[in-house]
Amino acid sequence: MPEVLFVCVHNAGRSQMAAALLRHRSEGKVEVRSAGSAPADSINPAVVEAMRELGIDLSEEVPKKLTTDAVEASDVVITMGCGDACPVFPGKRYLDWELADPAGRGVDAVREIRDDIDRRVGVLLTELMPSE
Repeated sequence: MPEVLFVCVHNAGRSQMAAALLRHRSEGKVEVRSAGSAPADSINPAVVEAMRELGIDLSEEVPKKLTTDAVEASDVVITMGCGDACPVFPGKRYLDWELADPAGRGVDAVREIRDDIDRRVGVLLTELMPSE
């Protein structure tokens, strides 16, 4: 089973949406994690609302600290603005998705970010599971 780690600084917006969308779309066929180099105290409320519109509940999720073990266990590591805070291991696939930061934005702006992430997740899923 492929393992994917999504990383952003606070693990309160982009990486949480990406992880939830991949988990939802892959129907359990991909092991998904998310983490942040400096985790926030809670998930961005506009992110929770935007995801709820798709039937995905993030209200119980908690931002998690990025660990070396999480990176080492993953096949694909996708960063979203964490820069040099991500450890690099040989043999891993690293991608950097340039995405707007949902921090401080309303749900309308977060929807656009969510939809951008969802498109990227769809492409990633076809790469991870081409025969599906």
